[in-house]
Amino acid sequence: MDKALYIGMSGAKQNMLSQQAHANNLANVSTTGFKRDFAQARSMPVFGEHHPTRAYAMAERPGTDLSAGALMDTGRKLDVAVEGDGWLAVQNQQGEEVFTRSGSMQIDVNGLVRLSSGEMVMGNGGPVALPPFDNVQIGSDGTISIVPVGGPPDQLVEVDRLKLVNPPGNVLEKGEDGFIRRKAGEALDGPEPPDANMRVASGFLESSNVNAVEEMISNLQLSRQYEMQVKIMTTANENSEASARLLQNL
Repeated sequence: MDKALYIGMSGAKQNMLSQQAHANNLANVSTTGFKRDFAQARSMPVFGEHHPTRAYAMAERPGTDLSAGALMDTGRKLDVAVEGDGWLAVQNQQGEEVFTRSGSMQIDVNGLVRLSSGEMVMGNGGPVALPPFDNVQIGSDGTISIVPVGGPPDQLVEVDRLKLVNPPGNVLEKGEDGFIRRKAGEALDGPEPPDANMRVASGFLESSNVNAVEEMISNLQLSRQYEMQVKIMTTANENSEASARLLQNL
């Protein structure tokens, strides 16, 4: 059977994988702090005993766009957006320290500060826990201060400081859970050190860095390419049937 059939089949499959990447980006266009995935295709040779006249197409996600999104004013005291480069450190359900730009926080019944998705927000000494308070403020350096219950409004007590980190972008990758972490070969012996020079904007959230129009156009282009791959498979099948009929007539 002509290898063109397999070429078309692999191309169609890889087009579908690329569409999934762009569709995932588009689905998260409104997700706070989301970083879009890059998607690209490259040719791969067909291995075996044959003339090198065929090449497979392979889709891949070579990395993540770590550029910042726009800041959205929410006016909520427990919302923070990281200014410039860097990340907010949180602890996931497996106890692993991971990084995010989503700063929508809330306080659970035990006083622990968590993201809206449930991960514990890290301070310089571990997960941030707040005693009962009448008011809370987050400074530009990430310092968390409260007015104790029954205290005067101007009596702010510093409780902890958000752990803000700024590792080099080339050692980071996005996991399947959507959080950023160091690559396996770039892991440190201990936790990531905080960066005292980082700043946050209280009352703001960072939007996704996905360009909805660009993702939609990419999906449309991939859809047309998919149709072309299906046409190749149809043509290869028609050629095979025509060859079989010729052989039957001999």
